[in-house]
Amino acid sequence: MTFFEATDPVFNSYVLGNAPVRQLATGFSWVEGPVWFGDAGQLLFSDIPNNRIMRWIPDVGVSVFRSPSNFANGHTRDREGRLISCEHGTRRVTRTEHDGSITVIADSYDGKRLNSPNDVVVKSDGTIWFTDPHYGIMTDYEGYKSEQELPCFVYRVDPGRGTMDAVLTDFQCPNGLAFSPDESVLYVADTGTMFDPEGHGHIRAFNVADGGLSGGDVFHVVDPGKSDGFRIDSDGNIWTSAADGVHCINPLGTLLGKILVPELVSNVCFGGRAKHQLFITATTSVYSVILNRTGVQRP
Repeated sequence: MTFFEATDPVFNSYVLGNAPVRQLATGFSWVEGPVWFGDAGQLLFSDIPNNRIMRWIPDVGVSVFRSPSNFANGHTRDREGRLISCEHGTRRVTRTEHDGSITVIADSYDGKRLNSPNDVVVKSDGTIWFTDPHYGIMTDYEGYKSEQELPCFVYRVDPGRGTMDAVLTDFQCPNGLAFSPDESVLYVADTGTMFDPEGHGHIRAFNVADGGLSGGDVFHVVDPGKSDGFRIDSDGNIWTSAADGVHCINPLGTLLGKILVPELVSNVCFGGRAKHQLFITATTSVYSVILNRTGVQRP
């Protein structure tokens, strides 16, 4: 059974015919936010409606990492290897310290509560960038239905300076985000179509210079589905969620091919022994596939 579709011949060199898509775990409600801990040999991911963060270890299986998780969604690691999490229930971004204690990175802006932080990345200078759509407060499914106090912005936190800035303010519902390998481009998804059929559904690209952003043209429109979450490989290709699996898009915005997955995909991350294993969260399950590609996330 074919597990991929190539729309450009180069994609055939990215996949391995004898390394098919595997289901690692299933039985969840809506999985999101995968992050690989190579030093611990484990994958963490969110089972949002069940209010828990799960752990998958090769040859061991699945266990609960944290419950309750405050309806955590997206995760990443900072340059010191600490877990950075977006929490819907508490409307905040947190850092799990090496001793297990929790530090609040951001929970408000301009004196008002954040909406429901969704996805997060850490730049090489230590700044933390996250999206804040309203999905976690619109219903009680992925958090607590609550009043929206702020527009849906993209924020940058500088822990060293103790500052927080709204860096992108013209999105309907900013969602997944990632930097190019050299951090000269920031990609941000807008998934306004989730609750508005006439809303935005695309990835935008911003030039990064001296900490500021410029540009912002539409880079790519995923079809079918939406670009909920994505990560970047070492050549700058974007591997993004879609309705039929994972789409690979080159730095020019051209679709190269698809990894076909039998469930609606929410997010991805690279990991494994050589960061060549793509972990895929998809509705009720977690999948993986070994690629002839290497992810750029650090550490």
